Amino acid sequence: MGNTPRSTPSSDAPSPNADADASRVLEGYPGAALRVDADGQVRAANAKGLGLKALLERDAIPDARLLIDRAAREGAIAAGTIKLQGAEGEVVIEVAVVPDVNTGSAGGGAIVLARDLTMERNLRTALVESRQRYKDLVEVSSDFTWETDEAGRFAFVTPKGALGYSAEELVGRAAAELVFNPEDFSPLPFVTQREVDNIEIWMVRKDGSHACVLLAARPVSDAAGVWHGARGVCRDLTEERERESALARARQREQLLGYIVGNIRDEVDPSNMLTAAASATGRALGAAGSRIYRRGSDQRIKVGAYYGGEAPEGLDDFVATHTGDKGVETIALGDASVLIAPTKYRNEVNGAVTMWRVKDREPWDDDHRLLIHDVANQLGIANEQLANHERIVMLSLTDGMTGLLNRRAFFEEELPRRFARLRRNKQWAAMFYVDMDNFKRVNDVHGHQRGDEAIMALRDLMREYSRPGDEIARLGGDEFAMWLDNISPEVATKRAETLIKASERLRKYSGHPDHPLGISVGIALYDPATDEPLENLLARADEAMYTIKRAGKGGYRIAPPPAVKTE
Repeated sequence: MGNTPRSTPSSDAPSPNADADASRVLEGYPGAALRVDADGQVRAANAKGLGLKALLERDAIPDARLLIDRAAREGAIAAGTIKLQGAEGEVVIEVAVVPDVNTGSAGGGAIVLARDLTMERNLRTALVESRQRYKDLVEVSSDFTWETDEAGRFAFVTPKGALGYSAEELVGRAAAELVFNPEDFSPLPFVTQREVDNIEIWMVRKDGSHACVLLAARPVSDAAGVWHGARGVCRDLTEERERESALARARQREQLLGYIVGNIRDEVDPSNMLTAAASATGRALGAAGSRIYRRGSDQRIKVGAYYGGEAPEGLDDFVATHTGDKGVETIALGDASVLIAPTKYRNEVNGAVTMWRVKDREPWDDDHRLLIHDVANQLGIANEQLANHERIVMLSLTDGMTGLLNRRAFFEEELPRRFARLRRNKQWAAMFYVDMDNFKRVNDVHGHQRGDEAIMALRDLMREYSRPGDEIARLGGDEFAMWLDNISPEVATKRAETLIKASERLRKYSGHPDHPLGISVGIALYDPATDEPLENLLARADEAMYTIKRAGKGGYRIAPPPAVKTE
């Protein structure tokens, strides 16, 4: 019996375990996995590959079919990315086609492995967009972002730089060099080893000016927890702080101005308004002294009120000659720094307000200038009110034509004051009543204008023959009075004679040669030994004048001394 030859499996035939091995590969793959034959027909698929199988069978993904054909043709792995349109948008699948070695060279089958890259791509895209968005926001932000190394040097700064420096100028530079008074911080926030927030810090700009920034930072550490520096952001608050500071200073100026104006308004007597203003302003500005000047009726600038110590030498002369529309000025006089502001009313300069302090002290700043300017505006009104008050007082006390005291001012204010002083000092005095003779004919013949000229001529005559301390008054019409302090009977008599002689110059105003214009003078002498009342003295002078009038006019008469009372 012969031996029957054993059949040997063909090298092209699949292994008996091929299907089992392929099934294990499909089931073990985490994504979609298919097994296709040489014709590209799907023979097996895992659970996640069922959708892909359906698409292949419908020829819905031609790019996958191309990869299968290429792998079969080249006998090598073919891979690629395939994009599909899904119900919720584009789906990206990474496909790898691996020739199935278990089918042999003639089999032509392959394993198709697919992985969904949609989420990964979307996450990567979102991350890139987020980083770009953050980068754009950082670059366009006015905030200053930075990072420092262990030595406190800038390792990174905002691309556009900060504090007037470019990014290149800041990188590698110690942060402490840009901090104003870095010794105030321990440690410096730029090298913080703990998270910090809302730290206000003043820094120095490239031009030397100061900037206030609000800082937030956190430490930078490696995976082992070793500190390597800090990173943070600074927001420039300079303009905000300057606005707050300016507002606070404005409120303070408003309070000080209210205090000064309140002191002015509290004064009932206008003559005391400037004194109150000088004192309040000097104290409010911390001045060593203050002077307020006003323009008098003669248009000259004079001191209206003062506060504090002696004024710097030359101040009065400077104000009198330089006060104009120059606004607030600061000048140096000796060792004093003087702040000067003109006062105005309706754009006309009517005075000035001055403050001074030693030059070694804190100099006058913009707040002082603004405040004294506001004070000057108020004082311009006060100066005008005082001038109006003085004009009203002057009108109430003086005769409108001659400028002499009127009857009320002479008898009710001036004489009682002078007589009281006279009695205390035990001095002689004289009361002259002067009345024009034939004055009515001047008005009747030449008119009232000529009569007014005659009145003014007598005023000038009496001023000429009076002393600086004497007081002259027009009592009304052609009646005048003159009070002479500290004068002896002999001198009073001589003065009367001189006055009568000088009155001859009035004759040119006469209304008729037979009735020449002249004066009659009645005189009463005050003897301190008699302690005579003022009323009696005035009555004796009045009686003396009418006695000379009745005697023929054109002369003087001294009244007899008062009768001495006997027990």
